[in-house]
Amino acid sequence: MATACPPLSLPSTSLLRGGRSARAAGPRRRQLSAVRCSAVGEAVAEEASVGTAEEPLLVSAIRGKKVERPPVWLMRQAGRYMKAGPLPLLFCFSRFFSYVFLPTSYLWYFLQSYQLLCERYPKFRERSENVDLVVEISLQPWKVFKPDGVILFSDILTPLPGMNIPFDIVKGKGPVIYDPLRTAVAVNEVREFVPEEWVPYVGQALNLLREEVKNEAAVLGFVGAPFTLASYCVEGGSSKNFTMIKKLAFSEPMVLRRSLLHKLCSSGPVKMILHSLLQKFTTSMTNYIRYQADNGAQAVQIFDSWATELSPADFEEFSLPYLKQIVDSVKETHPNLPLILYASGSGGLLERLPLTGVDVVSLDWTVDMAEGRKRLGSNVAVQGNVDPGVLFGSKEFISKRIFDTVQKAGDVGHVLNLGHGIKVGTPEENVAHFFEVAKGIRY
Repeated sequence: MATACPPLSLPSTSLLRGGRSARAAGPRRRQLSAVRCSAVGEAVAEEASVGTAEEPLLVSAIRGKKVERPPVWLMRQAGRYMKAGPLPLLFCFSRFFSYVFLPTSYLWYFLQSYQLLCERYPKFRERSENVDLVVEISLQPWKVFKPDGVILFSDILTPLPGMNIPFDIVKGKGPVIYDPLRTAVAVNEVREFVPEEWVPYVGQALNLLREEVKNEAAVLGFVGAPFTLASYCVEGGSSKNFTMIKKLAFSEPMVLRRSLLHKLCSSGPVKMILHSLLQKFTTSMTNYIRYQADNGAQAVQIFDSWATELSPADFEEFSLPYLKQIVDSVKETHPNLPLILYASGSGGLLERLPLTGVDVVSLDWTVDMAEGRKRLGSNVAVQGNVDPGVLFGSKEFISKRIFDTVQKAGDVGHVLNLGHGIKVGTPEENVAHFFEVAKGIRY
């Protein structure tokens, strides 16, 4: 070839081949022809490996094994951006014109879109606490895009009722904690979470997801981190300034260490309200991660969305010790379970995140991937980190950003994802393009 090959390459849509599936769940996995550059600069077409591996591609990549391409999934890949109507169907028909009929997965998607389900079940908790709906919604992107990770449709606040913390998710407002936890009396009423008793539908859904996707994709569970959960519970919901939890943390003249928890709580002074609450969430989320793993989750992501509201010193006080305790405890019983940590806006805390012991740090888009790799070190895998806003751009622009991210991340220990969840209103055809480009890459 006269022109130099790019370091990574993707197949054109003309290289896609497929046939009508015999399974009702959707079309079989298509083989993708990839282009790899040879040492002399010639393009050599080769077939990607297909079939079920001993473990999902995503898990292999996290373990640092040699993989042919980066696994890809997207945060919030199941949800509000998925519409029903003629646009997705026409798009699917134009892309897979070799089908005589539309694939059954797209017809299924048309009939069972997330927005249609929202009309039938308007409350979020109706959808997230029903086994059939959880499985159905979790599988929507799998049936359409075939990501390498299928994440449980749920919410980080799902365990709260089992801890004696009533809550709801109100349309247009978000999470609402009816009785914020701001006193020692309130915190003392918080119970340890027992997943088997309070969220059996989660275990059932995870088992069903494993049966459906087998090892063609990794089934992902997730939990909220202690500080983030405490923030919701103390603030009473979402917050812009986090005034109440910081008041609770900083109102005493001396910020007390977690190692003093037992002594001080038993001696009377109410100085450890926040640490007491954080410890309860730590124990409960450890239980929850183990429960998810025992029921089929092949990796679990920990969301510490609000930890980045803390200064580095306060992160070391109110978040890091509890995250590390969760990881250490889970690894004692489930040493091979990959744990992923995501904290949006974590650029100022990046070097501290691997100290938690997690296997993967998920970066948001405000951190350059190459710089993030250097700052995290070589002992942790990385996930991310394309700006979700990129999906509003042209297909050429989306492709360029994907290639840039993958090239900077390198060919070992990278899971391609966005730097945050998919935004409402994101064009579905651009999501499909993201997955196609990503799955066509060859190292």
